[in-house]
Amino acid sequence: MTEQGGARTSAHLGAAEHIRTYPFDTGASVSGVGMQVGPMGTEGPWAGGEGLSRRVHRIDFHVLLFFRDGPVRHTVDFTEYEVGAGDVLWIRPGQVHSFSATDRYVGTALTMQPGFLPRATVEATGLYRYDRPPLLRPDEAQRAAIDASLEQLQREYLDTATLPLSLHTSVLRHSLTAFMLRVAHVSAQAAADECRPQPDTTFTRFRTAVEQGFTTNHSVSAYADELGYSRRTLVRAVRAATGQTPKGFIDRRVILEAKRLLAHTDLPVGRIGAAVGFADSANFSKFFQQHTGVTPAGFRGEQA
Repeated sequence: MTEQGGARTSAHLGAAEHIRTYPFDTGASVSGVGMQVGPMGTEGPWAGGEGLSRRVHRIDFHVLLFFRDGPVRHTVDFTEYEVGAGDVLWIRPGQVHSFSATDRYVGTALTMQPGFLPRATVEATGLYRYDRPPLLRPDEAQRAAIDASLEQLQREYLDTATLPLSLHTSVLRHSLTAFMLRVAHVSAQAAADECRPQPDTTFTRFRTAVEQGFTTNHSVSAYADELGYSRRTLVRAVRAATGQTPKGFIDRRVILEAKRLLAHTDLPVGRIGAAVGFADSANFSKFFQQHTGVTPAGFRGEQA
C-alpha cells in the first residue's frame, strides 16, 4: 500500500490560489510513472532564470536538486540558501519557493509524486519532516554514494524496454527507496537529530490531518477525536516527534501559511485571517502578533 494524503497542500484555500501551485505532471514522466529524474540543463522548469524561476510558487510534490556547480541562491519559505557544487536542495510539498533569476542551475533534478513510495519508506526517510533544513551538504563519501545511486536510479528510470510497466514501476520504487534512505541519512545529520526517534504513525496521521484541516480547525481535542486517539496519546506522540505540543504544532502551521500569504499576495489582512481560520480580523492580528512579535501589516511591510 502506498502513502496517501500526506502531501496535500493548502492549495484548496480560496486565498492560496494567489500563490500558484504546480502539480506533479505524470504526462512528463517516462511511461507515466510517479517520478522523474534528469538534468536541470539550460531550459525547462529546473533551469533557473526563466518560467517558474521568476515567480514565487508552491509545488505539490517533492523536488530534490543535486548541484554540480554554484553558487546558486534559492529561497524556500523566507530563507535564502546559497547552494554550491555537491550540495542538495530538498523542497517538500506545499513549501513556497523561488528560483534565482540570474544564477545558472547545473546538475540533476529528481521529483516524485506523493503516494509513489510505500508508507514504510515515507516514515523511514522522513519525507514530510518539515522541521529539517532544505539545504543538505553531504561529505565526500556520502556524495560519492549518492551520485552512484542517483546514476543507477536514472538508468532504471530510462530503461523501459527490459521489463513490463508494472515490474518497471516496482523496480523504480525499490531503487528510489534505497536512494532516498541515503539522502535521508544526510538530512538527519543536517538536523542533528539522528538519535531522535522517528515519528510514529500517530504523529504522521496527526500531521496529515493538520495539513488538511488547519484552515478551519485549530483544536487539539477535535483532531484527537477525528483520529480516534486520546489527547494524552496525541501529546506524547507529537512531543516525541517534534519537541512541541500539538497546539504549538498547529499554531506554527497557521503562522507559516499566514506569512506566506502576507509576503506573496496582496490580499487584505482580513481575508488572510479568514483563509487560516479566523472569522474576526482583530483575533487574527492578535494571534499573529503573539506568535511573531509584529502585526500582520508590520510583517508585510518588512517583506517589501
